[in-house]
Amino acid sequence: MSGLPAFASVRGDALEIRVKAVPGARRDEIAGVLGDRLKVRVSQPPEGGRANDAIAAVLAGVLQVPVRMVELASAPANPQKTFRVAGGASEAARLCAMLLAPRIERQGPTAIEGV
Repeated sequence: MSGLPAFASVRGDALEIRVKAVPGARRDEIAGVLGDRLKVRVSQPPEGGRANDAIAAVLAGVLQVPVRMVELASAPANPQKTFRVAGGASEAARLCAMLLAPRIERQGPTAIEGV
């Protein structure tokens, strides 16, 4: 499917997302694009697949799908992984846009509130 970012492809009815995993980070977040990968930082360590589970949860949260729809497709012990979003092929462009959308973190009240 053309028009998708380099980190994404469609295989069957699934959207595949190539990820550069960064376990042991301070917080869970999508950090942007790194080459042909989506860089995902998670606070969990890589031991026991905990970081993989955390990455699946981050992707599911951003894509607003149940975590059971996001599965690790390859490279469980490698920082360069592929995750598969079941049923995501039909909405691949929209889902990729959601992954690339800037995140705004609120750090308390803003100066505009209450005006």
